[in-house]
Amino acid sequence: MTVQTEAEQQLLDDGIPYCGVDEAGAGPLCGDVVAAAVILDPQNPIEGLTDSKKLTEKKREKLFDEIREKALDYCIARASVEEIDEINILNARMLAMSRAIEGLQLPCVHALIDGNKAPETTLETTTIIKGDALVAAISAASVLAKVQRDREMVILDEKYPGYGFAKHKGYGTKAHLDALKELGPCEIHRRSYAPVKALLNDSESL
Repeated sequence: MTVQTEAEQQLLDDGIPYCGVDEAGAGPLCGDVVAAAVILDPQNPIEGLTDSKKLTEKKREKLFDEIREKALDYCIARASVEEIDEINILNARMLAMSRAIEGLQLPCVHALIDGNKAPETTLETTTIIKGDALVAAISAASVLAKVQRDREMVILDEKYPGYGFAKHKGYGTKAHLDALKELGPCEIHRRSYAPVKALLNDSESL
């Protein structure tokens, strides 16, 4: 369950419009990194928000629909596999979050960011470590980003069969690594990630 942080309470007390921002997909070996920015309605609270990784898939799916229905505004954005490989995952995470913030339609003054680093934005920002478990708006962003990305991996599993994307969502599980060795990397694998890079280097040396 989320609690009111000092930063969030100050924004509420001062009547300053703010959004929560988080991303999903930094760890997987493939696929885009997805970010979301959410402006919640204080008059229409959403029960059960917390760090999306602590929720069951069924609960996340339910919250995904509820957040989109009840939020005053939200935007889901991304950085591509190509961008991840070109600018590295840290910068790609920041880029995806910047795009999510920029995509909001309602006026927003402040962004509460999960983690300890803020993306480039015209808004004032506050970073909150483990914010996805502390701030409802960040939790909501966490849920939107993760569910969106997980759904995309299920679709990509059909396009690139054999890797098991629908099950592990691109993370470096034993099954995924075994499939990588057998099939080789596909178009959506991140060439800059060590297990993928090692396979590519091995194939080039043959």
